[in-house]
Amino acid sequence: MKIGIVGAGAVGAACAMAILMKGCASELVLVNRDRNRAKGMATDMGYGAPLSSTIRVRDGDYSDLTGAALVMVTVGVNEKSGGATDRSDPLGRLRLLDKNAEVYRQVIPLINKAAPDAVLLVVTDPPDPLAYLTRELAGHDRVLSTGTMLDTLRFRVHLGRRLKLAPTDIEALVLGEHGTSQVFYWSGAHVGGVPILDALGQQDDDIRATIENEVRYANITIIEGIGASQYGIGMVCARIAEIVLRDERAVVPIGAYNSKFGVTLSLPSIVGRAGCLQVLEPPLSDDERIDLDKSVEALREAQQRVR
Repeated sequence: MKIGIVGAGAVGAACAMAILMKGCASELVLVNRDRNRAKGMATDMGYGAPLSSTIRVRDGDYSDLTGAALVMVTVGVNEKSGGATDRSDPLGRLRLLDKNAEVYRQVIPLINKAAPDAVLLVVTDPPDPLAYLTRELAGHDRVLSTGTMLDTLRFRVHLGRRLKLAPTDIEALVLGEHGTSQVFYWSGAHVGGVPILDALGQQDDDIRATIENEVRYANITIIEGIGASQYGIGMVCARIAEIVLRDERAVVPIGAYNSKFGVTLSLPSIVGRAGCLQVLEPPLSDDERIDLDKSVEALREAQQRVR
């Protein structure tokens, strides 16, 4: 059970560390433009790996991805270096699209040549339109975007803090784009069978707006502190790796191409060894449906830029 990570920057390193800690593969191959960086990272992590798993971690070239079941793609400019850290910028992560699309046009054919049967997980921002481009370049549907899985976790954490409850006991989803147009599925959020809005009590809309802003701009808050949003997405990618390699058929909010909308976006989806197996469409309120349509339109416009 082999996993490849292309890109050994902050996010790639976080993904590798989380995978090693989970022990969800037999082999992990790190590929980077500067191979010395990948070699140093693999060597460092490899010495500590026996404490938590039996994964063999090593550096490699694209040809070393042969036989990989899953390849994570983390290459490209990040939000800080790409100038996507302005909360008032409606484009948000989409500002990085043109530069990162150029990088993907170079690396995806190399990955696909070496590992034509792998599931490809797009981690680079903005992941949804880049996953759409990856699907076209790879010529198959085994392409996922990390989508709103991390946003969903952030949503649950902030709700848990407000309610003084464990986030793991809260059912709440963020849908649509992993970006500024993301949709908070308030009408379907529950805890212990009780609607979240009832659990919050007679608190006004300011609470909802505050939580949404905390989640929507969490990445910028993190970047302001440590320079890169990396650890949370690393843990999310390791969980996705588990789901794919174990063929769990787990239901998670993840980015996948949706023929109904013609875009890659996040809806609750059944994920397994072949990638996205089925998309579920939860009932939305009228306002949520309008917001989802706006998110779809934003993604359509983004996809037009990379066609």
